[in-house]
Formats: sequence, C-alpha cells, structure tokens
Amino acid sequence: MAAPLVVPGRSVTGSGASGRAAARPYLGIGLKVLSALAFTLMSAGVKTLADRFPTGEIVFFRSFIAIAPLLMWLRWQGSVREAVHTRNLGGHVLRSIIGACGMFAGFAGLSFLPLSDAVAIGYASPLLVVVLAAIVLRERVQAYRWAGVSVGFLGVLITLAPHLEFGGTGGGGATGALFAILAAACSAAATIQVRKLTGTERTGAIVLYFFLFTSLLGLSTLVLGWTMPGWSDLALFVVVGVLGGIGQILLTESYRHGDASLVAPFEYTTMLWSVLIGWFVFGQLPTAAIALGGGIVAAAGVFVVWRERRLVVERAREAAAGGARAS
Repeated sequence: MAAPLVVPGRSVTGSGASGRAAARPYLGIGLKVLSALAFTLMSAGVKTLADRFPTGEIVFFRSFIAIAPLLMWLRWQGSVREAVHTRNLGGHVLRSIIGACGMFAGFAGLSFLPLSDAVAIGYASPLLVVVLAAIVLRERVQAYRWAGVSVGFLGVLITLAPHLEFGGTGGGGATGALFAILAAACSAAATIQVRKLTGTERTGAIVLYFFLFTSLLGLSTLVLGWTMPGWSDLALFVVVGVLGGIGQILLTESYRHGDASLVAPFEYTTMLWSVLIGWFVFGQLPTAAIALGGGIVAAAGVFVVWRERRLVVERAREAAAGGARAS
C-alpha cells in the first residue's frame, strides 16, 4: 500500500498548526481516520484493477485524476498560485522519482498479497524513517525510539515470515512481500526528501508536483503497452484517483486541527479498514502471523508517539517553570 505524504504541523499554505488545532483534536482524529479509510478503499480499487491492467497505467490514473480534487481544495484555500510556485524543482523531481518507485512497487505488491498483508508490511515505513533520519538528516534518535524501532522490526519479520517460506503462501507471496517491503523503503526515503523540501516548499506544492511528475512517469509506460479500459473499469480508475486525492486532503487537514503526536497513531486504523474491506470485497482474512506482526508494529509505533508526546509536555512544563522563576 503506497504511503501518503505526511507533513505534520504544516498547512497547505505552509503555516504551522494554529491555536485552533488544540481546540479541535477530535476533528483532527476523525479526519485522520477518514483519510485512512479513503487510502484503504483506494488500495482495494488498485488491487481489483491490478489483475487486468499494467501497473504503470494504474499509477498514471491514480496520480492524474487526484490532481482534480487537490486543485479544487487549493482553490478553496486560495493558495493555487502558492502551490505552483517552487524554489526547488530538482528536489520535487527527486521526491517524485522515489515516491513513484514506491507507488509502482506498492501497487505491484497488491496484485500478489491480501490487502491486510500489504498494509501490515507497509507499517515498516515509519520505522525505516527513524533509521534514515539518523543517517541522512543526522537527527538525534533517543534510546526509546530505537527500542520502539527494534520491537517494530520484530513485528515486520513476523509479518514477512509466512510469505518468505518456500511454498508457504503460494501464488507469489514472496514476490508480493518483496514488492511491499520495497514500497515501504521508498516511502521512508520519500519522507526524508519531503522533510528536506519543507524547508523552502509549501505542502500544497509538494503534493501538486508529486502528482504531476508521477503522472508523467506513469504515462511514460504507455510505450510498454496499456490495456484499453471499459466504462466500468474507467469508472473505477476515476474512483481510485479521487479517493487518493481526497485521502491526501483529509490527511493534511487532520494535522491542521490536531497535534501530530495525537493524530498520528490513528494511521494504524488502516489495519482495521483493510481487514474489513479485505473480508467483504475479496473474502480474505489475515492469518495469525499477520495479525500478531501488525499488532506488534502498531503497538511499537503508538509507544514511540506516546513517549514523544510526554517529552513535549514535560519540556513545556519545564520551560513554563523556568519562565516563572525568571519573572
């Protein structure tokens, strides 16, 4: 499952979360849960199309059609001109290439794996972000984060194990798992590039240029041969693209109305949605290994976010106490 762009604490116009964020935390949580549902439904649509259409064709329609709801939202925000403006076109190209590779791999993985399995393996992405942040961005990673990452990777290994056993799952399980872990790695690398871009670029520009460049990369596969969709498949392509665009909007808005440390853990509701949709649409239920591994990864992620939130609160109290003593 291709991970969406997450830029916590930054609005589409580039400003941080305002005072209303703390006043409307439940709205932020609700929007985050709805974004998780939108992206999971999008992935289900991709999985339905993956057996009949080339991956590049799906990537093109998913990215190109998503531009429409994004532009409508930017217009409503009054920030279309700001989104088009960029100071780092090369950075957008690099981010788009990495993200497109992740999208290609994620969509290919969905053609081999049950929906819940692809989602669970995708949870490796935020763990890899911590590792890459320490290596590439030279961020100081505290011990509790490394502990959470270590436990999380154990969960990922449990999730991967059934697929990597020879003949364990059949039907290309190992191939799908490798595509899914590649997608997670690309998503993590793209997140690092996004962090670099946020120094000069607005969130709207990052999303818009990603959709534009990914559309071009998907379109370039036309020379390899596409399949002409019928009306019903074309409608599903449109739904996939619209869900991708709406999911991104809901995700960005969720971080405007709620603190990142509060909203972020609700990303793991994608597992609930993937189980329900996988059961109703594809008749697939997660195995015990997927449920256990996914649960461990989710618990590790929630622990890291909870600990981060406590540290922020403690630092705020210390700063307030220091200010009171100084006065």
